[in-house]
Amino acid sequence: ITVETSGEAKKLKVKGRLDGYWADHLAKALDEEIHRGSHHLLLDLSEVVFLSSAGIRVLVKYYRQLREIEGSLVVSEASEPVKKVLEISRLTGVLFAGTSAEAAVATPPGLATAVAAATAVRLEAHGAAFDVFPCMPEAKLKYRLLGDPDLLRGCRFRQDSCSTVQFPESTFGIGLGALGDSFEDCRGRFGEFIAVAGTVAYFPTDGTNVPDYLVAAGASYPDVQVCYGLACEGQFSKLARFEAKNEADAVTLTQLVEAALEIAEAERVGLVMVAESAGLIGAALRRPPTVEAEGNAPFEFPRIREWLSFTAEPAYTRSLALVTGVAMRGEAGALAPMLRPVTLAAPLVGHFHAAAFSYRPLQKGNIELTKTVKSLFENQTLLGVLHLMSDDRAFAGAGQSQFVRGACWLAPLGETIEERS
Repeated sequence: ITVETSGEAKKLKVKGRLDGYWADHLAKALDEEIHRGSHHLLLDLSEVVFLSSAGIRVLVKYYRQLREIEGSLVVSEASEPVKKVLEISRLTGVLFAGTSAEAAVATPPGLATAVAAATAVRLEAHGAAFDVFPCMPEAKLKYRLLGDPDLLRGCRFRQDSCSTVQFPESTFGIGLGALGDSFEDCRGRFGEFIAVAGTVAYFPTDGTNVPDYLVAAGASYPDVQVCYGLACEGQFSKLARFEAKNEADAVTLTQLVEAALEIAEAERVGLVMVAESAGLIGAALRRPPTVEAEGNAPFEFPRIREWLSFTAEPAYTRSLALVTGVAMRGEAGALAPMLRPVTLAAPLVGHFHAAAFSYRPLQKGNIELTKTVKSLFENQTLLGVLHLMSDDRAFAGAGQSQFVRGACWLAPLGETIEERS
């Protein structure tokens, strides 16, 4: 398999057999090109001497995957054996369209795409290139603190200190919580949660080590039993599409936060991000914070290892990450109990959670948040939920979470709805 550029597309020239063994080889090559950001692919199969059903399966899989994100996979040239199998499989009109398909893929974007691109502002900062689309330019997020974060020390959360919270599509949130009807139902399962666009995912601390989630249906929203957390409500002012400047590089969470503050033109920002992960760094509770504990648990050394799990190295590489949270410079005010240093190397504080999903390419351009997030839960596999943090230890530190490309919806933080509930 050889790869060359053809206009706006990448052309893969394939030689040999596309059978049960070599079909996986083609699948890996297609995966690599999609991971590099190529969403229009041409296949030159003129030197393929045999095509089996395993090869057809690969072609159909990536055709559908790219079509879902307004990309394309086209067989631009084919040998007679390939044409015969495509005809038998009734896929000639779908996958193979001769040189006209190659010309269509290689031409510049259509009018709708060109108009959308014209509304974006291009800038380069903090190791990435950004295309910034306006959403609601004057919008600001209202926020409220839920519960008392100080009760985590000593694991002192009880029924009277927790509450039931719903997260509609217009609200995103993070914290410690669980999905269930009551505190008693969730007592042994409270863990990190993330709520975005009518969906909630969390990591139970009941020993199953399997993340769970609920997706809103119609006007019904999941009930989350919350120990403590932060909820942000309102519309986003901007959408920033980003990509690391160099293909082999990635941008850190700190770099993206700094860019978000600059794009929002604010000292406080709330954001939701869907991005291709180059590795997540974070921690998660091992035990529920409602269990009787001694001293300063779960932070007391050496028993912290029994209470918290840490990523010793980047986790969930080559996955799609849903990240949400808040960050700011300067005085935190009422938000101070929720915030931690984003990194020791920069004067930023914040709080971010991430849900990792099996990989899929993310549609380019100006995309819609709710549709994008719900599609993750409906079509991908939820792999884990983490509280993101930097591991700044000298020599042994794992560093920060890193991302290759993605979409970031953001807005300045405005007024407090209520400081505690």
